[in-house]
Amino acid sequence: MDSERWWRQPSETVTGVTVGKARLRDIGAHAGVSEATVSRVLNGKPGVADATRQSVLTALDVLGYDRPSRLRPKSAGLVGLITPELTNPIFPAFAQVIESSLAQNGYTPVLCTQVAGGVHEDEYVQMLLDRGVSGIIFISGLHANTNTDAQRYVDLRERGLPLVLVNGYIEGVDAPFISNDDVASMGLALEHLVSLGHREIGLAVGPERYVPVIRKITGFRHSMQQLTGRVDVDDLIERSMFSVEGGASAAGRLLDRGVTAVVCGSDLMALGAIREARKRGLTVPRDFSVVGYDDSTLIAFTDPPLTTVRQSVEAMSAAAVRALLDEIAGQPSPRAEYVFRPELIVRGSTGARRR
Repeated sequence: MDSERWWRQPSETVTGVTVGKARLRDIGAHAGVSEATVSRVLNGKPGVADATRQSVLTALDVLGYDRPSRLRPKSAGLVGLITPELTNPIFPAFAQVIESSLAQNGYTPVLCTQVAGGVHEDEYVQMLLDRGVSGIIFISGLHANTNTDAQRYVDLRERGLPLVLVNGYIEGVDAPFISNDDVASMGLALEHLVSLGHREIGLAVGPERYVPVIRKITGFRHSMQQLTGRVDVDDLIERSMFSVEGGASAAGRLLDRGVTAVVCGSDLMALGAIREARKRGLTVPRDFSVVGYDDSTLIAFTDPPLTTVRQSVEAMSAAAVRALLDEIAGQPSPRAEYVFRPELIVRGSTGARRR
């Protein structure tokens, strides 16, 4: 085979080199080796040191050529990644870290995104099974909903499919679970607000059928009692939707009851709470303090920058991938829920209570 004609030659210019005219001499010059060495690497001949071979392949990539199929990294298999809608920026954050980690370990991630009225999680699972995936990672899926029948996951495990479930928990499923500590997150947020003089503090969260919501409410009740002595806090809890509109609606009802601060179940809800406060002529944080949850992308650049509880996306994603790879390798992780400690990020949306 002609060693100079095995590749496709795009016409664009990459890093100042006209790729369409580059030949073995250009690749060799970039890699610092002879044309003969380049030819040996491209044709899979022996007698080339590993470091030299890698230099030639790197030069190939930089100059914009497609590697021959035999020189491309081999995929260890497909891994499904099922997430909720990507309009909430915390889910793309998880997806990006998990996909990158899977790719670095030789697996090809298959992203399946759920939207209202779209493809159901069970349908995605069947599609992935039809494609012979090596395992599936679920992020905030049906396993987070207390109304879900656990049998769908039990059936997958009984057929030997490795699973990891992130941010949610369901009894009776033989798989690792990775979660943020929702109870501790409420303690962090409330300690901060109480230190600023707030006592009438509301909680705006999503529907109570979700495990993370139940845990946030539990943490809120416990910390309010510990920090303010208040036992009955039901009138300070509003359940809505995990959206800007849901946050605005919940915050409005809480403001009507005289709260001076609110902890929200997501950053999007927190942005809705700020919008509702401004609609009423209030200034954040002078008149009303708002704490979000997630520390999702660009939240540090809102007006005002949002104080929020940060999920350990990097650590949780790494743990999810590691657990799945161990499952695939036949070295299963202990069947437990791995709970990660969140971090409070203080910015400009919280301030001292006005007296």
